[in-house]
Amino acid sequence: MLKFLARRLVQLIPTLFFVSVLIFSLQQLLPGDPALVMAGEERDPDVIAQIRQQYRLDQPVPVQYVWWVKGVLSGDFGESLRIKLPVRELIAQKLPVTIQLASMAIIIAFLIGIPAGIISAVKKGTAWDYGANLFALWGISTPNFWLGIMLIFLFSIELGWLPASGYVPLSENWRASFASTIMPAFVLGNAFAAILMRHTRSAMLQVLESDYVRTARAKGLSERSVILKHAMRNALTPVITLGALQLGELLSGAVLTEQIFSVPGFGKLIVDAVFNRDYAVVQGVVLVTATAYIVLNLMADVAYILVNPRLRG
Repeated sequence: MLKFLARRLVQLIPTLFFVSVLIFSLQQLLPGDPALVMAGEERDPDVIAQIRQQYRLDQPVPVQYVWWVKGVLSGDFGESLRIKLPVRELIAQKLPVTIQLASMAIIIAFLIGIPAGIISAVKKGTAWDYGANLFALWGISTPNFWLGIMLIFLFSIELGWLPASGYVPLSENWRASFASTIMPAFVLGNAFAAILMRHTRSAMLQVLESDYVRTARAKGLSERSVILKHAMRNALTPVITLGALQLGELLSGAVLTEQIFSVPGFGKLIVDAVFNRDYAVVQGVVLVTATAYIVLNLMADVAYILVNPRLRG
């Protein structure tokens, strides 16, 4: 296990380097000049020249990249061109919000999707199977913005049980924080639960037809033991990959859902940064998101080995 982790960690170095080059290069393709945006409507040439010098925009792109990498390695992602705050501080403010929302969405998706997929596979051809597939079709087809609006109408306006918008940090009041995030988390988790159900069902159907499952049944093991101890462990491998990738996608920010529920997460931060040509914020947020994807893939590989030790070789 330690050799595997060491090998994968070494492989992360060139991957992160390539990602950083790609992020910085694509950033240069964005239209507009941040110096002109910061200079205001008057656009005084002296002010523009000072801004270019202050943010090293007057230097060649490779030199700008080197300075940016040096800052990132020291924990300095630069300063927001629009609101004059360190990007590190903005990320520290928004990341916990997105992590909480994504974690709740993943938990909801797993609690719904995996049991539904297992039941659908075990009860293939029955009403349980048709009901689970109907749920999956509904979850995949329902737009997040429509479901969010309907939840607000029902639970906030009609019943008055939950707040319609806003966010309360966990450190202030965990009950209010849960109440403010449960609806957007359900909107995000609902769509993923439908996808997860289909993948779990497909994997379980394949595993249930394998020789070792038939052997376990021939030995007289109970159906519950066959499903939970033999079939489900091997069927979870593709589900782990899907869960890691989906969590990375959620950490990148759910723009529409965050806008509907006024959740100040990564989605709103990156959209505002792109519209305002705030290069430093875009680079910092995208780099953090890409790193999260890479780390989550590493965690998924480790989980593979824990679930199925035969994959260690």
